[in-house]
Amino acid sequence: ETTHQELSAVTWRCIGPPRGGRVVAVAGDPSSDAVFYFGACAGGVWKTTDAGTYWENVSDGFFNTASVGALAVAQSDSNVIYAGTGEACIRSDVTHGDGVYKSTDAGHTWKHLGLKDTRHISRVRIHPANPDLVYIAALGNAFKPNEERGIFRSTDGGEHWKHILHKGQDAGAADLSLDTSNPRILYAAIWEARRSFWNMSSGGNESGLYRSTDGGDTWTEVSSNQGFPGGIKGRIGVAASPAKAGRVWATVESEDCGIYRSDDYGETWELVNDDRDLQGRPWYYQHIVPDPQDPEIVWVMNYQCHKSIDGGKSFSVVGTPHADNHDLWIDPNNSDRLIQGNDGGACVSFNGGESFSSIYNQLTSQFYHLTTDNRHPYRVYGTQQDNSAISVPSQTGKGAIPWGDCYFVGSSESGYIAVDPNNPDIVISGAVGSSPGGGGNMLRYDHNTGQMRIITVWPEVNIGYGAENMKYRFQWTYPISFSPHDSTVLYTAGNLVFRSLDQGSNWTPISPDLTRHDKEKLRPSGGPVTLDTSGAETYSTIFSFAESPVEKGVFWAGSDDGLVHVSKDEGDSWQDITPGELPEWSLISMIEPSPHSAGTAYMAATRYKLGDNSPMLFKTEDYGEQWKAINGNLQGDDFTRCIREDPVKPGMLYAGTETTLYVSFNDGIRWRELKGNGGVGKSSLPVVPIYDIAIKEDDMIVATHGRSFWILDDLTQLRQVPEIEGVNSPHILQPRDTIRIAAPLRNPKAVDGKNYQLSLGAAVTYTENKNTYGEVERSFLDAGQNPPTGVLINYFLPKEIHEQLSLSFLDQSGDMIATYSNKVAADSSSEEEGDQLSVASNIGMNRFVWDMRYPPANKVPGDKTTADRVVSGPIAPPGRYTVVLKCSGTEKSKTFEIIKDPRVEASQKELEDQFNLLLSIRDRLSETHDSINRIRSVCSQVNEWTQRAIGHSSETLVTEAAKNIMGKLSAIESELIQTEYQGQRDRLNLPTRLNSKLSEITSVVSAGDFAPTRQSYEVFQAVSDEIEPHLLILQNTIDGDVKDFDNLVQELGIPAVVVTPQ
Repeated sequence: ETTHQELSAVTWRCIGPPRGGRVVAVAGDPSSDAVFYFGACAGGVWKTTDAGTYWENVSDGFFNTASVGALAVAQSDSNVIYAGTGEACIRSDVTHGDGVYKSTDAGHTWKHLGLKDTRHISRVRIHPANPDLVYIAALGNAFKPNEERGIFRSTDGGEHWKHILHKGQDAGAADLSLDTSNPRILYAAIWEARRSFWNMSSGGNESGLYRSTDGGDTWTEVSSNQGFPGGIKGRIGVAASPAKAGRVWATVESEDCGIYRSDDYGETWELVNDDRDLQGRPWYYQHIVPDPQDPEIVWVMNYQCHKSIDGGKSFSVVGTPHADNHDLWIDPNNSDRLIQGNDGGACVSFNGGESFSSIYNQLTSQFYHLTTDNRHPYRVYGTQQDNSAISVPSQTGKGAIPWGDCYFVGSSESGYIAVDPNNPDIVISGAVGSSPGGGGNMLRYDHNTGQMRIITVWPEVNIGYGAENMKYRFQWTYPISFSPHDSTVLYTAGNLVFRSLDQGSNWTPISPDLTRHDKEKLRPSGGPVTLDTSGAETYSTIFSFAESPVEKGVFWAGSDDGLVHVSKDEGDSWQDITPGELPEWSLISMIEPSPHSAGTAYMAATRYKLGDNSPMLFKTEDYGEQWKAINGNLQGDDFTRCIREDPVKPGMLYAGTETTLYVSFNDGIRWRELKGNGGVGKSSLPVVPIYDIAIKEDDMIVATHGRSFWILDDLTQLRQVPEIEGVNSPHILQPRDTIRIAAPLRNPKAVDGKNYQLSLGAAVTYTENKNTYGEVERSFLDAGQNPPTGVLINYFLPKEIHEQLSLSFLDQSGDMIATYSNKVAADSSSEEEGDQLSVASNIGMNRFVWDMRYPPANKVPGDKTTADRVVSGPIAPPGRYTVVLKCSGTEKSKTFEIIKDPRVEASQKELEDQFNLLLSIRDRLSETHDSINRIRSVCSQVNEWTQRAIGHSSETLVTEAAKNIMGKLSAIESELIQTEYQGQRDRLNLPTRLNSKLSEITSVVSAGDFAPTRQSYEVFQAVSDEIEPHLLILQNTIDGDVKDFDNLVQELGIPAVVVTPQ
């Protein structure tokens, strides 16, 4: 059984894209103009201290769920923030929360305050003068009846809660407004709503608007008052005007939908605007925000952002960086200062919405599925909710993964995505909801031409109809895949499986309907007030389809209504193999054919939209004749979305749930969380829904639905974890063979806070910190993270080591390259030594990244004339190497290969020629610097004894001898190094000396993987030859003048000069 220590070295990195995901909760700091917050729909709480220029997550390590539905900052104490989890805009991919969190230090730390079963919170309201008096509007469970819904109040900062408005188990609170001119007055919108796999119901007899005039002790319905629309009501948005006492705004979903206004605290109402553009998809929007200073100005959030300046009679559209607008916070003291949340992220304005900050600085993308191509480095592709399909590099040569290196691959937001194995410019993706082309919209994108071709199986428009009227039924995220055996064969699935041999020009069904086809569940989604036939609730479809990678023609299919089928003859016949233990109407979220056995498959299923969050994982080894549950120890409230088997190690499984990722080393008997680093920190996988998993080149990539793409580099280390179970001595894991890529040299003088890295284009922004392994990490705020450049060495220590522990690297001849120790950093007495890599010696798994470089040239202490890039050692050439771990009398070793970058055209000999020249330059530079150091040491001692000779009878004799030596040595030194250089002002002002001329040749020779140019050899030889006479003069001076000086001071009884050996 693995323990936390054995997985402690697991390190994740986010590759982006830095393109915002959905946001329904925003807030500003009323006392600090540049500080704002947003809650991502599945990505936690984020904070900016520079008005939206950059955002950083502040909830990681504190929140147990990812979705934030409501945020509020206390007006009387801006250190106090409340976050309600679980969004109440309950679209098809909505994720639940676990109650309320509070921060009392402006987001640095958070405390959970309970109300776990509220699941979806729509609003948090804080008394304007008392940060401990807080109200929560809870929609409750979106998928089943429950008690914990309605309005809750706390008078002690969330320590205790009182349920003050409850309208049954089927209706909760969709909005809550507090009258800031009289905080005892509150308005609560109650909404009866329910979502299932096949329907979104908005409205019912319990929906209505309520008012309290005593701080929530008692409530009166005001939605039955004069002027308010009658009949069944759906979602209502409500807001009391801070600028005019008694004025209340409501946006109402009903037969007589529109914007309603009351000027007498809700006693009577007037329909002021019935424009249908203000009422689009009312269950999804319905947020209305009055201006805090002008009673005639009111904003309505819908597909577009609308603003009225005439009391709601007319509205104009305010341009925002993205459509689908949800929330708006306006500074109560400055109406021009605001933050707005939409389906593309959060954006700040200081001019009343005339312009907004960027949404391309938020790592909160919500992805459904992912795939990779066959390039090197490989690229990752995915479909982002409310955005487009996108291609993101897994790494770049720029030190980071900037937004500019990502590119659009189709307007698809919702489905699977597949890349032509032979041509990565061709991308096929599902585009339901974001493209024309009828039900099951599918796009073929050619990156070479930039053109999209619609290749939908049956391009008939079905908007406004139920699935019962469709010729074929396709789910929002229907499957698309190329055959692993024949790249010319493309598959997709609706309620039937289809095959194309010409990339979508023609489709042929190869199965019957593989669903239950229950007509009761195929009716139009929505009601009882408004239908919503976007395609997200199209039901009785094949949700997962895959061909066995082991045996051609073995197909597995799982439906969203709970059926599993297999075909072993390329679709000619199909067998129903639904597990008997699988509850009816379960969603087959993913079927994973084993990469090791044709008859073996794994399955992830869920019933969360039926109110059952139990994890459901199954395995078959006989083509589905028998299934067994492999849930193991998975928790009961964390439902399963995806499962993959390791392509190298049979029975090693990965499972994605609604909050995290798990690994099993024993075929599902036991599961362990795979967050890494204890689940806290920049290199840990955050709490987030995991929708898909892919394994490429021994890396694992996950598609999160709220935090973009993440990669766990080097699964070879993880596969070896079972080998260390029970070991009682240090153990080193087998490193994977590593592609030789030069690391970008970092600036050792990074400042505290934000730094800016030029990346051959727009600069990217980062902060620096040391991780638990002593490595300096850059955390990028507006870009993706590159992998560590070098060989990853993982080693296990059964106990914490206090004595010396070292890692040594040897070449294929057994010659030592470099040694690193856990004692280096602690024992360092100089800045240069302190910058050396330190070897971690913590209990459990540790990690060390060898940058593949030989040791640098010896330095001249305090020298500013040579940069790190030119004194660094050369990168080891391709070949076989050995790492040796020494600790507590134990010595363990492993060998590994450094492999040439497949993109590099240089031969092995050319790379070795480059390495040898760089090594020669380094050695000559070390010799030069050692000579400078000798000169300075001798001069220091000579000067010291000259001072001691003052007043001595032989003072003149000593002084003259010293002057002779100092003159000769200073002349040599001034040729070898620029002695007058004090800073950047002198770089272009003083002549370059020989050590700089020599060191700069390194930049020329190491620029890329190429054989050195002839002129590089010639310049090196010329500079080296120019250095040589100075070194000879130095040695002659030491052997002659310095020796004579030694004899002189000895005769005078003064201790001799100590000369550092060459």
